[in-house]
Amino acid sequence: MTVLDIDATTALTAGDPAPGFVQRSISNPRYNFDSAAGRYLVLCFFGSAAEAQARAALTAVHTRPDLFNDEFASFFGVSADPQDEAERRVGNRIPGYRQFWDFDLTAARAYGAIPANVPQASASFALTRQWVVIDPTMRVVDAIPFRADGADVAEVLALLDALPPPERYAGVELMAPVLMLPRVLEPELCRHLIALYDDNGGEESGFMRQDGDKTVGVNDPGFKRRKDYTIADRALISALQRRFLRRIVPEIAKVHQFHVTRMERYIVSCYAAEDGGHFAAHRDNTTRGTAHRRFAVSINLNDDFDGGEVSFPEYGPRSFKAPPGGAVVFSCSLLHMVSKVTRGRRLAFLPFLYDDAAAKLREENARFVGEQGSGYRAGGQAAAEASA
Repeated sequence: MTVLDIDATTALTAGDPAPGFVQRSISNPRYNFDSAAGRYLVLCFFGSAAEAQARAALTAVHTRPDLFNDEFASFFGVSADPQDEAERRVGNRIPGYRQFWDFDLTAARAYGAIPANVPQASASFALTRQWVVIDPTMRVVDAIPFRADGADVAEVLALLDALPPPERYAGVELMAPVLMLPRVLEPELCRHLIALYDDNGGEESGFMRQDGDKTVGVNDPGFKRRKDYTIADRALISALQRRFLRRIVPEIAKVHQFHVTRMERYIVSCYAAEDGGHFAAHRDNTTRGTAHRRFAVSINLNDDFDGGEVSFPEYGPRSFKAPPGGAVVFSCSLLHMVSKVTRGRRLAFLPFLYDDAAAKLREENARFVGEQGSGYRAGGQAAAEASA
């Protein structure tokens, strides 16, 4: 039997995962590319907008706002020429069109547009000018090189015209790989947790961001608006852990063959309509201080609210609203968001789950957590958050 093998090069081909990267864009000094998942993405490594072929390619895509509208697809030009920025040769056009300044070749290297051994900020390199079309789950649909006669532009646009709607990118409509588990917390326990929040109030909570080698807490109301109350009652924490051991941990083991042993964060969270409560699309394990997280659990404590539903943009527009006491359980690697609450308050219990191996990673990475990070310090909270 002959075993077929893919050529061991850095060139991407259909079906390969599209590398994520963080790079400077016109409007964002740290644009996380894979946060744009959930629609078709087109990267165009055009090199320099001073070149006639690059200008022709950019002009052509700008004639198709019906495709590049941030719902069906988004276009990202990737410039390797600092003069493009200095002379303002290219710009963003929202919705649909954005530009990366890839002067240190981070994106080009990740996508095989330059040899992997080219040093950063090299003044001399041979850039492979190419288009990379990516599906809503960050997998490559096709990589199309620039052609001398400009035929690549028509090929890219014809490919996009033939693609199904993003929610049917696989040929059928898929559901996100999540667990929906009713009856995790009893009604009286839900009411007790809500009363704790009402009695004590909550504090505005931010989110984790990597800043150099540190994981720091950031507040940005445009990205996230939520208030949290931290549970301190050890008896209550133990009671919550017991329910997870009996009602969630076995389901994760059955479906994912993963044995949860640790639980992080005991909070009652409130997304309130009066605050515009929401959380934009994000992943829960993208920093050193959060890399240990394996599964997120979202348990609604009430249902008298509108909006505030959890959705997974990589898998279409379907959103999830668990009944009171019910849980949505999902991998921390999945892109997810919480829609704006438009009526009432959504109160929820929102822990993370992991195992002993991930606990070691958490301990190793604790030194990278800044003063405004998660509050975890090496050797500090392990006992308090062990043994789900």
